[in-house]
Amino acid sequence: MTEEDEVMQFLTFKLDDEVFALHIEKIREVLEFTTVTKMPRTPEFMRGVINLRGSVVPVIDLKQKFGMSFTDKAVDTCVVITEVDMEGEKIVLGAMVDSVKEVMELERNAIEPPPKIGTQLSNEFIEGMGKQGEEFIILLDIDRIFSANELTMVTDMRDEHSEAELEHVGV
Repeated sequence: MTEEDEVMQFLTFKLDDEVFALHIEKIREVLEFTTVTKMPRTPEFMRGVINLRGSVVPVIDLKQKFGMSFTDKAVDTCVVITEVDMEGEKIVLGAMVDSVKEVMELERNAIEPPPKIGTQLSNEFIEGMGKQGEEFIILLDIDRIFSANELTMVTDMRDEHSEAELEHVGV
């Protein structure tokens, strides 16, 4: 099998009417969205933190991060727990999405480069475009979505709020 024939797996999810995907190896788990503890003085796209089995995990509203609308809590709203590389360190964060669809497979040679125009997103976040049936899927590079400053803010937020503090506020 050549590199071009390599089959890759992606988790697909929806933000508004668009279908996005992340490499499955970057996903730890998918949680039903319940509630988050809001944190003061954070950007709007940082919805707060959750207690994931004793660990503080920041939750990001991907639609707000991409300049789309605010994600409303609905029956299908999920938090995708993912790992982001920051200078060799793995940072765990939750990405709030409208709904999770499925795990899909794509051959590397079926991935097209992102279009130069026609998307609200900066192409630097987009690894490529896939297609499933007649539906286009935007393949995201989670390691390039957040700036170093944003990831530092996330790690600072995680470090500043111990589990005891979260229990105090009822998380």
